[in-house]
Amino acid sequence: MADQLPQVLVLRPPPVFTLFETQFSQKFHFLRAWESPLPTAEFLATHAASVKAVLCSGSTPITADILRHLPSLQLIVTTSAGLNHINLPECRRRSISIANAGEIFSDDCADLAVGLLMDVLRKISAADRFIRAGLWPIRGDYPLGSKLGGKRVGIVGLGSIGLEVAKRLEAFGCIILYNSRRKKANISYPFYSNVCELAANSNALIICCALTDETRHMINKEVMKALGKEGVIINIGRGAIIDEKELVQCLVQGEIGGAGLDVFENEPDVPKELFTLDNVVLSPHVAVFTQESFSDLYDLMVGNLEAFFSNKTLLSPVLDE
Repeated sequence: MADQLPQVLVLRPPPVFTLFETQFSQKFHFLRAWESPLPTAEFLATHAASVKAVLCSGSTPITADILRHLPSLQLIVTTSAGLNHINLPECRRRSISIANAGEIFSDDCADLAVGLLMDVLRKISAADRFIRAGLWPIRGDYPLGSKLGGKRVGIVGLGSIGLEVAKRLEAFGCIILYNSRRKKANISYPFYSNVCELAANSNALIICCALTDETRHMINKEVMKALGKEGVIINIGRGAIIDEKELVQCLVQGEIGGAGLDVFENEPDVPKELFTLDNVVLSPHVAVFTQESFSDLYDLMVGNLEAFFSNKTLLSPVLDE
């Protein structure tokens, strides 16, 4: 019976939950806060004593206030790789474990990062619009794009995603440089502790790091000016890692060469100034959204929850105290 299954709170359904809801519901009894007529605080108060596990996505903030209403909480399982939506200090204080998507999304994120870079450099989306608008017979040959091979690409955040990006770009003949919190052992790529210096030595920057207090607006006007008028920025991390207002201004004024953006500072709102720029490629935060990754993610989320309720080791712990 459903009420005999392990109980899991869901404030708002992650996409993987919606896609695999039938399978999920055969294994766990979900408390569906988003379907309740009660205000969230009242709903949480009703179940405060019983909720030990929460399933959430990166778009569902797990704030100190939410946590305050869940005194029995022991585990947060998030379908995202990033953790900026979770109040980590409060989780540490209360010894609440956290499991995330681990490296499930690394390949797909890397694929899209390379795709966005190639699209911007070779003007693929812009050329598609050019043809669809009937401009080829009128204007003739389309403006030249730029070659990917030989480009100096600075990767900001050389974690599992950044390493996959590097591997792919090496195959295209790119020269890889990187910035990270610290220099990586056994990595031969040149390391830059200062992201502005990395930009000055790169033809393109690819943002692969997590959003933290330290990385918020790390890619500012100074970094963009260092990248230069031919430089390209690709972001598959989080929107707020870039100072979006400065990015828009630099793009409009031609102070950088282009951008490929899968993430934005105030999603789903995207600066309208970007819509008319042919050197900008936009994607609606879908770097991780493939059928294959969602199937793998379902297995991982179930595995983490089953491990928790069986007092076993989590499969992808990021905070396990």
